[in-house]
Amino acid sequence: MTSTIFTIGFTKKTAEQFFGLLQEAQVQKLIDIRENRGGQLAGFAKYPDLAFFLDRLLRIKYEYQPIFAPSPEIRTAYRKTRDWEQYEKSFLELMEQRKVLEYTAPNAFEGRVALLCSENEADRCHRRLVAEMLARQWNAQGHRIEVAHLATPKPAPRRKRQPKGHAGADPF
Repeated sequence: MTSTIFTIGFTKKTAEQFFGLLQEAQVQKLIDIRENRGGQLAGFAKYPDLAFFLDRLLRIKYEYQPIFAPSPEIRTAYRKTRDWEQYEKSFLELMEQRKVLEYTAPNAFEGRVALLCSENEADRCHRRLVAEMLARQWNAQGHRIEVAHLATPKPAPRRKRQPKGHAGADPF
């Protein structure tokens, strides 16, 4: 099996950016791994609206897999300490306790699949940990799994504008 597991977060993205990233990556299925998929801050990414938009706009299948979500205790501890190493350790232990690698079949991720959560960037997000964990396991079994993170391009830093007619000259 050959697959690409994409990750995407919805915060700090417009609907146009979010759905554009999915379309550009040719995602076939989105797996929602948030614990709370109906939160009022989710906007266009709130269930059931998200499933409707994915189907109608892009013909992307929607699936909900809360087994991959962090526990409220892990999230609370991270908010208090901001200790990412501890978060990662606790999260991976939780995945082991839930036996997600035993209960998750590679064929459920065949093709171009995206994991969704809320965080804008993947570096400190459980969706990255899930994608890497699955890829590591299945690549070791002989599958070919790639991981890619979908993100909006960062804007170029703004340069200070020089006053007109004073290119580098002292105005006084």
